[in-house]
Amino acid sequence: MIYTKTNQTPFDDALIAEATGLDWLRRHLPADKVSVPVVYEVNASEMQMEQIQASGRWTKAQAEALAEGLAAMHSKPQPYYGFEQDNYIGLNPQSNRRHEDWGSFFLDERLLRQVALILDSERRAHCDARLESGAERLVDFLNRHCAQASLVHGDLWGGNCLCDGERVWLIDPAVHFADREVDIAMTEFFGGFPSRFLTAYNHHFALSEEYLRKREIYNLYHALNHYNLFGESYWDACERGFRTIESL
Repeated sequence: MIYTKTNQTPFDDALIAEATGLDWLRRHLPADKVSVPVVYEVNASEMQMEQIQASGRWTKAQAEALAEGLAAMHSKPQPYYGFEQDNYIGLNPQSNRRHEDWGSFFLDERLLRQVALILDSERRAHCDARLESGAERLVDFLNRHCAQASLVHGDLWGGNCLCDGERVWLIDPAVHFADREVDIAMTEFFGGFPSRFLTAYNHHFALSEEYLRKREIYNLYHALNHYNLFGESYWDACERGFRTIESL
């Protein structure tokens, strides 16, 4: 069966970027653990892809398969931080300009880019000042606690993980090369993943000793993105991220 997805964004290349991301995931995830829909045809207005018959219910086996599959993909080192092209995080552009170190990539291409999108000039200046004051500590901290660049899904919330009667599927990626723990942090941003998933992932590829602090920093990116897209209800989550950076 074929599902046709139409482009609901203002960006002509949004579906093309999504198809590229799906192709990267399909080639790097173990197919016996995690499924990725095949894209049959894509252009600026629509994408024809394999349809998923989602049940909405996780099994223990599916949670463990996703954990093992992601750990396998994350374990493969990539040559730099960034990606071969820019793409999108939800309805906002995502810059993937190449960097040789993770800390500067995350500061420059993730946090500062989102802060630049804040419409309120006073709040934007306030956030810029907070990042500037903590920039050196943040970059140093992230570089000390990131062992390698890994291919990541990039937008790994529950709505982008679908379960059918047998398999778990990943959709709607925002792929890039990053610290693998950005994916794990995102699974905890909204929740919705079985507790077995995190336990199994940690078994296959142990989380770093600083994961809990990194989780708050990495989810600051998603909090800022949601604040820019949906407004004030996400500001408290932004504050948690800023306070974590200030505590480094």
